[in-house]
Amino acid sequence: MLLGEQETLERVLRSIRPVAIVKVLLSECSNRVIAEDIRATVPLPRFDNSTVDGYALRCEDATRGAHLRIIGEQAAGPDAGLMVEPGCAIRIFTGAPIPRGADCVIMQEDVDRFGDAIVLKESVCHGEFIRVQGGDLCEGQTVISRGEVATGPKLAAIASQGLNDLHVFQRPKVKIIATGSELRSQGERIRAGEIYETNRVLIADLVANSGAEPEVCDIVPDTEEAHLLAFERARGSDAFIVAGGVSVGDKDLVKPTLMKLGAELGLWRVAVKPGKPFMFGQWDRTLVFGLPGNPVSAFVTFLLFVRPALWKLGGRLSLELARFPARLGQDLVNAGDRPHYLRGTCSQGVFRPIGRQESHALFGLSLANALCRLEPGQIAPANSIVDIIPF
Repeated sequence: MLLGEQETLERVLRSIRPVAIVKVLLSECSNRVIAEDIRATVPLPRFDNSTVDGYALRCEDATRGAHLRIIGEQAAGPDAGLMVEPGCAIRIFTGAPIPRGADCVIMQEDVDRFGDAIVLKESVCHGEFIRVQGGDLCEGQTVISRGEVATGPKLAAIASQGLNDLHVFQRPKVKIIATGSELRSQGERIRAGEIYETNRVLIADLVANSGAEPEVCDIVPDTEEAHLLAFERARGSDAFIVAGGVSVGDKDLVKPTLMKLGAELGLWRVAVKPGKPFMFGQWDRTLVFGLPGNPVSAFVTFLLFVRPALWKLGGRLSLELARFPARLGQDLVNAGDRPHYLRGTCSQGVFRPIGRQESHALFGLSLANALCRLEPGQIAPANSIVDIIPF
């Protein structure tokens, strides 16, 4: 019996707990998953400061034509402790702390200066050209939450709090195996009936972009002995992914070999095209994923089931794949009895299929940037709106 996509994903995710937490320097936290809520202890801005070069003054003195005496200068940097007195102004620069008594700033372009005095060419409102303490980030406000990915802007916000290191989830270590006696590594000579293996480099890139650390293993020929040895070597990693050999043919040795070793395999096949052969289970503390040998099938099943699993394993809380509405550039039809993920390009909000929509069509996949899902028997006319998964 084929399982539906949602049930398959739910079963996979139920089995997963995040990996260990480690402490890492802030400079090494790019794209790491944060393992703690971080709340602000330093407001942003840290103090009231000027947004322009100009003059700090009192609002009641800030009327057009007013003559004010300049009594000091405040540059960006240490607070000079100045105070604005009635009828006076203080020269100030962008980012400089607002002197006591001042409640507005006038731009230098809006005054005429005569020695130690200025004449205002414009009136100024209360609070004008002042960045208020905590106006961007207040003390106690959450800067980043546990389970979020620390991107550059997030890291900059964290850096504003003076933190030098953070608790993050360890990146899962994932070993990648490809099976098949017909496969050869790049650089080797190939004979009739042999092909260069492509799934390991494809999956390694997908794993790395899922917040995990990939390790590519040797190609495994179609013998039980080779499978036993390869799986024993992969044992102990957080997860390993096997591409190929997960169907039901005589040479598909992945499932029987893993079961012989004591692995618990709870999932076998899923109702999706391309990618019906999909395996998931556990071997002690190691997660085991089996993907189809055809590269497009491996790609689609990875995106649908393995990527969310690796995200959860790595501590992420948001596991949903991004989906966006797009308009179809042509009629699409799924005449089959399984949901079909078509590969194509989405440009300026329009999706069009590209290349051969077959599970082996690697070049067509290389030209695509999105998937479009069609229900069994669905007819989607041109210009209709569909959801796409960008990649």
